[in-house]
Amino acid sequence: MTFKGSIPAVITPFYKNLDVDFDSLGNHIDFLIENGSHGLVSCGTTGESPTLTHDEHMLVTEFIIKRAKSRVPVMAGCGSNSTKESVELSKHAYSSGAKGNLLVTPYYNKPTEIGLYKHFKTIAESSPSLPVYLYNIPGRSILKLSTNLIKKLSNIKNIVGVKDATADLATPLEVSYLCGDKFIQLSGEDATFLAFLVSGGSGCISVTANVAPKLCSELYNSWVKQDLKRCMEINSILYPLNKALFIETSPCPVKYALSKMKRCTNKLRLPLVSVKNETKKEIDITLKNMKLISNSPYRGINFFTFRNNRPISPKQYTYFIKSKLF
Repeated sequence: MTFKGSIPAVITPFYKNLDVDFDSLGNHIDFLIENGSHGLVSCGTTGESPTLTHDEHMLVTEFIIKRAKSRVPVMAGCGSNSTKESVELSKHAYSSGAKGNLLVTPYYNKPTEIGLYKHFKTIAESSPSLPVYLYNIPGRSILKLSTNLIKKLSNIKNIVGVKDATADLATPLEVSYLCGDKFIQLSGEDATFLAFLVSGGSGCISVTANVAPKLCSELYNSWVKQDLKRCMEINSILYPLNKALFIETSPCPVKYALSKMKRCTNKLRLPLVSVKNETKKEIDITLKNMKLISNSPYRGINFFTFRNNRPISPKQYTYFIKSKLF
């Protein structure tokens, strides 16, 4: 299974008590798929995997795969700085029906290139039928996968691609040169989605697509149709949203944005906390400008749910509220 296009890195919603909110997660998955997303990633950085327990990690992965119902492929985040734990998560992902395995570069323990090679090789060979995508994100893991190491790893049969969050647009050109066009490259930086496609990429594992899945999928579809004018238009529309969602550490801004859209609570597990008030204002302005939220007090109200299931107008709603008839 080849991953390409707009692939949201799915958030993990929480209740106020910080238990995983599977109801909101299920609704969000449907929302992403119904708005054209080409795949999903479970339990990545955006899914707050570092603060999920081992059991929660597996439950969330299983749930996303089952809820997707084969409508789109699911890539399971199975990365860890413990090779043994990654092997366990990878085996579980494969048995659950995942179509890809996303492995982040080990963080904190800073292995050498030999250690990195053995780490990825061991995990890949533990589930030989599950395609592996390396996750190169030096901003979080400290270590950057060199293009020579990526080339060496690409010789392992089921290591088929990389998520590149380096924001260095020369990297996909060099990886294509070293590994060939069949090696799949996915951007891990929303702001470089279009530029990454131009540099030989196949899509984007996206934070922004949680908020604007239709626009993100349309950008890729327009690229496939070679409609560069529409690509540029969408890229410009998405620019302020991409900027707003990374003012502070992700996924804090996207969680707040989605709470404003009534898709989840604005709850994160420590050490992550909600964004500052100044950031909230920036996100609010962006969402309103893009018509993703409204100033209207009636947004989100189902006018068929009141008064014996008969539809009521906003004017009637105001009257009923003032008259305390609800």
